Amino acid sequence: MDKKTFINKVLECEKTLYNVSKSILVNDSDCEDAVQEAILKAFNKLHTLKNEEYFKTWLIRILMNECYKRKSKQKIDIPYEDCVNDLKSETKKDYSELYIAIKNLPKRISITVVLYYVEGYSIDEIKRILKIPSGTVKSRLSRGRKLLKTTLENMEVTYE
Repeated sequence: MDKKTFINKVLECEKTLYNVSKSILVNDSDCEDAVQEAILKAFNKLHTLKNEEYFKTWLIRILMNECYKRKSKQKIDIPYEDCVNDLKSETKKDYSELYIAIKNLPKRISITVVLYYVEGYSIDEIKRILKIPSGTVKSRLSRGRKLLKTTLENMEVTYE
């Protein structure tokens, strides 16, 4: 794959990269940094891509690894009150109830839900991205739907 093709393929999946990073990381600047780092790593490791057909899947996997790496470095002790206040202020922004509900799902389920429902990947594609059996993808989607239904039914968002 040449440089121009690489750039075009990255631009094609730009929105997907952001959505995937946002499902793992909270802060927009962290998402942007993770996407940029993943693109740089992909470019440097382009020779390891065996089949160009799976470029997007390969790039998303690199991005997910980068996001999880960043997330593990960010773990610091924050007082509970600060977390609650931050969540309340973020909730008042332009986030929908569905977005908040997805963010509150367990990470393994939320990434599966985002890939399937937001990005439109098939179960087979998700299986390759996450490197899990298709039955696991299906069970995570089923569990995600049940959790989202329960969460959304019980969610009361107050706007001031």
